[in-house]
Amino acid sequence: MNTAQDEDDDEEGVKLPGLPANAPNYMTPECYRRMLDERENLVRTERPKVVSIVSWAASNGDRSENGDYQYGKQRLRAIDRRIRFLNKRIESAQVVDVRGRDTDQIFFGATVTYANNLGEEHTVRIVGIDEMDPEHGDVSWISPVARVLIKAHEGDEVKLPTPKGVQTLEILEVRYTGEPPIPHETPKDE
Repeated sequence: MNTAQDEDDDEEGVKLPGLPANAPNYMTPECYRRMLDERENLVRTERPKVVSIVSWAASNGDRSENGDYQYGKQRLRAIDRRIRFLNKRIESAQVVDVRGRDTDQIFFGATVTYANNLGEEHTVRIVGIDEMDPEHGDVSWISPVARVLIKAHEGDEVKLPTPKGVQTLEILEVRYTGEPPIPHETPKDE
């Protein structure tokens, strides 16, 4: 006979799986493509426009009270910071293409439908940290819910510790969809 005390004792030992040391920067092909496109736009369009404005403003004389010059320099610093950030993220990216994956086990890129203790169904897609968007069901692979789902199978139940207590999640469906892989591009000679 299971008592409420026994159930509380069982839930005390439920903990989230640990994060891997030196965790890789997994991302979907869509995220990788967005980052490449953003960097390309900043380098080829935005930055040259701002450099042109700053150069023009500097030629107008007194720079200390020149709003175009001051704003342009700030914008240029922000663009350069973003380009450095994108370069680091792109260089460390491990692009994972899940198209054609045929398994009911949950890995990065899976779209998972599960039911919680109250019978409410939720669908999440496990993605990289640069592309998480909980409002649209995209959760980072290092989020608590993804960490308890990863490596489980369709039909399994997993325990999710929350501030309100441990929830049991029943995995209803696991599927893999994805965009076409990123074509290998050859650098153009400038």
